[in-house]
Amino acid sequence: MTFEELDVEPLRAHEVLVRVVGTGICHTDLGVIATTGADDAPIVLGHEGSGIVDSVGSDVESLVPGDRVVLSYNFCTECDHCRRDLPMHCRDFAALNLTGTRLDGSSPFSKDGTSVRGHFFGQSSWATYAVANEQNCVKVEADVPLELLGPLGCGIQTGAGAVLNTLHPEAGSSIAIFGVGSVGLAALLGSVVAECSTIIAVDIADSRLEKARDLGATHVVNSSSTDAAEAIRAITGGVGAQYSVDCIGLPAVVRSALECLQSPGVCATVGFQGLPNEVSFDQGHLLFGRSLVGVIEGDAIAAEFIPRMIDLYRQGRFPFDKLIDLYRFEDINAALQAVHHGEVTKVVLTLDQGGEGHGG
Repeated sequence: MTFEELDVEPLRAHEVLVRVVGTGICHTDLGVIATTGADDAPIVLGHEGSGIVDSVGSDVESLVPGDRVVLSYNFCTECDHCRRDLPMHCRDFAALNLTGTRLDGSSPFSKDGTSVRGHFFGQSSWATYAVANEQNCVKVEADVPLELLGPLGCGIQTGAGAVLNTLHPEAGSSIAIFGVGSVGLAALLGSVVAECSTIIAVDIADSRLEKARDLGATHVVNSSSTDAAEAIRAITGGVGAQYSVDCIGLPAVVRSALECLQSPGVCATVGFQGLPNEVSFDQGHLLFGRSLVGVIEGDAIAAEFIPRMIDLYRQGRFPFDKLIDLYRFEDINAALQAVHHGEVTKVVLTLDQGGEGHGG
């Protein structure tokens, strides 16, 4: 990553200029870095931003300068899914979030007259200022540390939402979580909130499993040396888990997360390994009452779920801050290396800004 000064064009009617104070590093960002071609760069990444509204477009009604906001995924507000309160399934989700441009192909950022992609997930928050949209800004109160809140807009929302919005496990139920990085640990925290009595963390790293135990896992399984499905059946008295969450997306992991279930049972898959990614399993596992469901953004309406997570945090029931390691924004490359080497769970880059100016 290199630091560049960019020009920011005037806001459009429903856009919001946000002074970023914190922004997370997500594996989706890493995937773009690994696969970006010549036609895709330059691009400003980042999609777990939090900050303070600096200015608003002419038609913005819900925000004013000075508001504290968390930035989440973008959506159109107008398609049939958005109108049905399913913004995570917006018909234009990919175009609005994954291309780094607005829907019309433009970007708010440029350098020396040349466009720079700067609307990734409707925010591109690896910047001192982000041009976001009224609909993907979630206003938050001043009693929580704003610089920590960005990951609530994507990674933590994804894991916790897969449990609380998709699976809805009953109190006293059993759940297995495959992969306990930041998304998986967020799913674990959601399982604790749901009062699951058996929470099984599965991973190949003992250090991550120990952290999972510290955060509420009742059992841990190292799948590098143990058949996870067999171990989960043994833990649950031979019947299998009622619920599972796949946070990896590798075919063998998805299959194990399905095979570990009792019948009936539900597996929510949130892991992503790119396309194509073919997964095979015995159809009988579905036929006899098991379900496999894909989850995007934790099936969360961000404007509702982010305040819910913050309220749970206030109550001491959702300590997501224990997942976070802080790095200074200028140390982004060191932070990326720490993520690549598994030295951290969830990185948040902090910006201590002063003075005026709109640098990219």
